[in-house]
Amino acid sequence: MKSPAHTTAPGTTADKPTLARLLDHTADAIESVRSGRSLTGALARCPAEVRPGVHALSCHVLRRLGQALAARNFLVPKAPPKGVDALLLSALALAWPDGEAPYADHTLVDHAVTAARRRHAASAAFVNAVLRRFLREQPTVLEAARRTVSGQYNHPDWWVERLQADWPEHWQALLCANDRHPPMTLRVNTRRGSVSTYLARLSVAGLPGRPVGTQGVVLNTPCPVSRLPGFSDGDVSVQDAAAQLAARLLLAGAALPPGARVLDACAAPGGKTAHLLELADLDVLALDHDAERLSRVGETLSRLGLHARMQTGDASQPETWWDGRPFDAILLDAPCTASGIVRRHPDVRWLRRPSDVPALAATQARLLDALWPLLVPGGRLLYCTCSVFKAEGQDQIDAFLQRQADASRVVDPPSPGHLLPLPDNQSPAENPGAGAWADGFFYALLQKTRI
Repeated sequence: MKSPAHTTAPGTTADKPTLARLLDHTADAIESVRSGRSLTGALARCPAEVRPGVHALSCHVLRRLGQALAARNFLVPKAPPKGVDALLLSALALAWPDGEAPYADHTLVDHAVTAARRRHAASAAFVNAVLRRFLREQPTVLEAARRTVSGQYNHPDWWVERLQADWPEHWQALLCANDRHPPMTLRVNTRRGSVSTYLARLSVAGLPGRPVGTQGVVLNTPCPVSRLPGFSDGDVSVQDAAAQLAARLLLAGAALPPGARVLDACAAPGGKTAHLLELADLDVLALDHDAERLSRVGETLSRLGLHARMQTGDASQPETWWDGRPFDAILLDAPCTASGIVRRHPDVRWLRRPSDVPALAATQARLLDALWPLLVPGGRLLYCTCSVFKAEGQDQIDAFLQRQADASRVVDPPSPGHLLPLPDNQSPAENPGAGAWADGFFYALLQKTRI
């Protein structure tokens, strides 16, 4: 039996939710994800007072869902009803003896049974019996889980197979990296202050960190944005170190004059749009097909005191929104599987299906082909995805270069290509030392031949 730090359920005071209530809502979130809906959407339906706790527990469960499924299959060959199953899987994942179990065994079982009574009274004895058998027969159950692919690696079988094919030397490390907690990385608005100055402000606020890249800061411990000095004033934004490469890569060596026309083709939620405007005085068109998400771009720019033209439209159909004037530079942060940011969004691996990869690759190809004619001769297009799958990265660009005779790779600065979220990742000069601190991304900087 484990002896973790918490021996009683946290939050049993009148002003905090009990563990049983958190488990109840966590089970709702897990059931939602297993039904094909995002964790973000599920959390939006949670009462505000339980949302932070449910978010933390849900992420913990999703990082161990493969193990929990394997254990449940061993203990209960026939799956119970969805609502009960989601609670049982959540409890099994939280009880997993990996050194990170947040509650003592007896506390977890007691509160899981209480939650079961709330969800389906007749299931309480069943949940109690399965969890206690798991604790009694733990070595046998763990061995059975390790004999399955998803139980060993906490990813769907097809995901593991694709990483094995794409990254035969790194696939296991990538799977392990996906189960680690991500860092909280900030981008300092250097229009308003330097990185060193902001690090000093963080230190005074009791939030130590270290610099990464040109404008980045990695906090030692994540915190709510409300605690960040100057966040509401636009002094800093939250953005991963790998994502901070986009604006600098597009602008580096391009010698764009003030007022140059730049298209951010899939702009929401606006982090890269804002970064472009922090770095240069540009005429930026922020385009997105989702009007609601595009409103978040406006909110981000307003907080930072920046301005861009915003338009709702499908980037693959320029005839519906383009005014006919070519762009000097285009940023295409294309829709993708998000396979490079699984540690931040652990639901992604369970939401995606094998068919999503070719479908998204086809969308990316349409976007590239549709946007390329909108670029001035000599202009540059930066293609990027937050994916580690080669079908959405190197394979996509190789195919595009075969189709477009007037397209070539920019050699100064060179494109970093695939960036893997691993400790030994060789980051480009623009982002030294990012390594495991950065998400998985792909970048290709392309230039149109001058006439």
